[in-house]
Amino acid sequence: MSLIVKILVTGGSGLLGSKLVEELLSRNYEVIALYNRNPIPVDHEKLVKVRLDIVDKTSLEDLILKTRPNVIIHSAAYTDVDGCERNKTYAWRVNVEATRSIVRAARVVKSHLIYVSTDYVFNGEKGLYGENDTPNPVNYYGLTKLVGEELVRTSDLLYTIVRPSAIYGVGGSKKSFAEYVAEKLSRGEKIRALVDQYVSPTHNTLLAMAVAEIVEMRPMGVLHVAGERMNRYQFATKIAEALGLPVELVEKASIKDMKHWIAKRPRDSSLDTSKAKSLLKTKFYDTKLALELFKQEWLGAKNR
Repeated sequence: MSLIVKILVTGGSGLLGSKLVEELLSRNYEVIALYNRNPIPVDHEKLVKVRLDIVDKTSLEDLILKTRPNVIIHSAAYTDVDGCERNKTYAWRVNVEATRSIVRAARVVKSHLIYVSTDYVFNGEKGLYGENDTPNPVNYYGLTKLVGEELVRTSDLLYTIVRPSAIYGVGGSKKSFAEYVAEKLSRGEKIRALVDQYVSPTHNTLLAMAVAEIVEMRPMGVLHVAGERMNRYQFATKIAEALGLPVELVEKASIKDMKHWIAKRPRDSSLDTSKAKSLLKTKFYDTKLALELFKQEWLGAKNR
């Protein structure tokens, strides 16, 4: 097996991508990180930052063909669930067409492709989905990500599809639910969180560490890498407790109250992670550890 030296990361300024860049550099890889609107805040002798809109298929494919990365981690996506419903053409271009371009170029240079997908490929009727459960998305975002999965799966590439759920943490170009909760509560403002929507909140730093392990192990197929199952209300109260913020400001809400939502959300898209737990050393499923990391990072960012 050839030595992995050069890794290309799409979405390098995102919630996951920014942590991936740091984690891969700490493991001594050469990293080529793509970003579009938001710059990547890290500088390193082994890091090359490239501003590129992934819907520009020619530039994207040219870059892969020129740089010939051993591994491509495709973490860029249009993740605004209601936005995908409003602007289906754009969602398709980002989540499907760009993935098709990456697959096409990756085949030429024989890269291992790690595609970051989502729990939203499932309809949420049963919860704790395993890797072999049949996807059936209920919104356009989930559909575009599933089509992206199929493009990867039907290529003749060495690939790993990673499905996280409700990624949170500090450092992305847009605020995660956990940051929103922390900021509102620290200002003494009430927040509402759903008691009837279940997810598997996944901390971005732990997810990045798990993906770095996947780079080294190269497991083929699909892996669920996510936190433990809980509803949004439980998650919000855990964040409040971890940060020592007033739990009583977290109010219970229900999906039926979310009148402003355009897209339907799965009721329970939580993931069964036993396969990934048996393969990886990273404790990506450890809520206590994840919340401790979130606390350190959030306080660090606040004091900057």
